[in-house]
Amino acid sequence: MILTLTPNPSIDATLVLSGPLTSGGVHRASEVTQVAGGKGVNVTHAVHLAGEQTLALFPSHDSDSFLNLIHAAGLPSSATAMDGSIRVNTTITEPDGTTTKVNGPGPVLSDADAQAITSTLTARALAADWVVLAGSLPRGVDTDWYCELISAVRAAAPQARIAVDTSDAPMLAIGKNLESSAPDLIKPNGLELGQLTGTDGRELEAQAARGDYTGVVSAARDVVKRGIAEVLVTLGGAGAVLVTAEGAWAATPPPATVKSTVGAGDAALAGYLLGRTAGKSPAASLARSVAYGTAAASKQGTQFPRPEEIDVANTTVNSLA
Repeated sequence: MILTLTPNPSIDATLVLSGPLTSGGVHRASEVTQVAGGKGVNVTHAVHLAGEQTLALFPSHDSDSFLNLIHAAGLPSSATAMDGSIRVNTTITEPDGTTTKVNGPGPVLSDADAQAITSTLTARALAADWVVLAGSLPRGVDTDWYCELISAVRAAAPQARIAVDTSDAPMLAIGKNLESSAPDLIKPNGLELGQLTGTDGRELEAQAARGDYTGVVSAARDVVKRGIAEVLVTLGGAGAVLVTAEGAWAATPPPATVKSTVGAGDAALAGYLLGRTAGKSPAASLARSVAYGTAAASKQGTQFPRPEEIDVANTTVNSLA
């Protein structure tokens, strides 16, 4: 089972425009959608559509409309109680695929809320192959809370492998605490890899866009040497790079028309974990990851592909020196 925790979930609202977005202008949306979102929820959504076992954990109060969206999507879930309301993240999509995001503020978690999440997570982790800790942290918890959760899961469910997908202060905290609480896998983009390693993430992404993965591989290898077994770096249209102690690989995506990049990285993580839980090699799992991310980016708003929509055959994987 792939267990996900989204400590700061969101209602993802997407507004589709028929023309370009103009600052200060008045626009009419041709389409408006709302779905339950947040990185871990998105991973669960993609895994669920693949017909594999998964469970999404998140905090929510009983009457939050977020729960209605979860139930409408048919997602397996478990909510821990909290008093605050789940935030709304709004994405504006232009015809050329450009997306503008405005993320709302999340609730403030109390100490009791955080403890309830920890207890539920460690109990559910006993049945998990992978535990995914994903997204930003809500107000009210320390920036190293993911490190605490990693240690708690290690103690309660040592069989479970742990993946983390986060950024900014929580990512920096992961980097500072690798000796005591290293996850098994992280999934940064180029900017987040730069945060973790003290390198220029924008330059890493620019190099990858030119087909030069040297900088990304070097930075990811530094992370592997510090204790994280698998580093999956998503690079948008340039594909993704996977680095482990055994090697490094780059995957380039199949042809696709990008409609929305929202959730594409989460789909890529889901694809990789689906490969790993099925016993696929790192390189084969990387191909599945990029195929999933590409298929998600080909959909409008926050939507996730089914297995029959994944083009693994035209996803190219190359071993890197």
